[in-house]
Amino acid sequence: MKLQYALLNDTSWQSLGDWQMPDTPFMSFAFWQALSDTGAIGEQAGWLPIYILVHRVEADEDSTVQQSLSSVEASMKVKQPVAVMPVFIKGHHQGEFVFDHAWAQAYAQYGLDYYPRLVTSAPYTPVTGQRLWLAEGETLDAEIIKTAIAGVDDIAQQVDASGWHGLFVTPELAAIATTLLPFNNNANSGITTQTYAENLSAFDSVINTPMLERQGCQFLWQNKNLSQNEQLFADFEEFLTTLKAKKRKTIRAERRKVAEQGIICQRKCGDEITESDWKTFYHCYVMTYAIRGQQPYLTMDFFDALAKKMPEHLFLAQAFDASGEIIASSLFLYDTPDSKMATLYGRYWGALGEYDSLHFELCYYQGIEFAIEQGLYYFDPGTQGEHKLIRGFIPTTTHSLHRIYDARFVPAIHDFCTKDRSHMAQYREQAFEALPFNIDNMPAFDNNE
Repeated sequence: MKLQYALLNDTSWQSLGDWQMPDTPFMSFAFWQALSDTGAIGEQAGWLPIYILVHRVEADEDSTVQQSLSSVEASMKVKQPVAVMPVFIKGHHQGEFVFDHAWAQAYAQYGLDYYPRLVTSAPYTPVTGQRLWLAEGETLDAEIIKTAIAGVDDIAQQVDASGWHGLFVTPELAAIATTLLPFNNNANSGITTQTYAENLSAFDSVINTPMLERQGCQFLWQNKNLSQNEQLFADFEEFLTTLKAKKRKTIRAERRKVAEQGIICQRKCGDEITESDWKTFYHCYVMTYAIRGQQPYLTMDFFDALAKKMPEHLFLAQAFDASGEIIASSLFLYDTPDSKMATLYGRYWGALGEYDSLHFELCYYQGIEFAIEQGLYYFDPGTQGEHKLIRGFIPTTTHSLHRIYDARFVPAIHDFCTKDRSHMAQYREQAFEALPFNIDNMPAFDNNE
């Protein structure tokens, strides 16, 4: 048996077999259907999807690697689906959270077009997770990834893409991909930014395109009392006991400020969230963008679709003023609490005014309390923000993969990624030193996570 790939422009592959449950709600079929049905992904949004279907064939079948199949052809020809990787054809960087604008500028300086570019990610969602859907009984391995990347290269050739970017991938995927396609100093010797500038057309030959890796940093709360054999916290107060006294005092003071403003918070899950709650939430969400003069990526129809398709993954925190009016909302998604990796994800927030410490309360402390109540092991509050450190969120490594097709740019971008990884490693170490835990609850530092 060997692996081949087929390129599909729809989700007909979902009916070809049984598929494993994804590791986050953001790769669930329901979430992607909501994105598609409401126009958040698609040609008009600048997120044009192609699905690379990896499947098994008998050794004596057609040895052609690539098949561009219609949905009807796929249902007839694909007998043993193995995995599917989504690839978006994009002409912009919106909704990605791993920034390569400088690379686009470098292309422009030499009169070359950086667009279109290919992206594999959970759209608008900076959350680490699987980037391939696997059929039941399958395990991600080098052959699956190699075949999927061959599909990526095929798409790139067809649309003349500058490169492919796999965002917020798992450490396992990053390790396999970079081992399969390492940067080869010998193959790239002599190709430098300086010599390229001197002779633009000197490097037309194709070399073995390497897989480059960037690393970043996000902050993750862990539901572990290290001084009690990593048992789950009983309540928020027990979590506070793991912090240094000064930090405990700061958090209690912030929560007290919210109460002193006459603000009351409440939490709702799934079907408890009413139509009126959703409308008010969306008003708050839009305000987050309005204050920056921007339009939101997601529509009210998208959140309505989430409410209908995956209510079991939704948690809404609301803040009421003294008159009983909702003044802020924060929407979270969460895993079902049946695994050691079950996580709460803080995603969408907004307020109708300025209130002291309310953002910390509604986006962090309500989330921590909910994670403890539900027995969730982790809380990912969203991207960026050193202010998360003093509230007990631990710096963790994120990974992205980059495949640049113009050999002339590969050495410079490889050098950028190498220096960037070193910088981010130093940043994570410095951030770790700023954690507020007392000595009995200080987690071990591991910069290779």
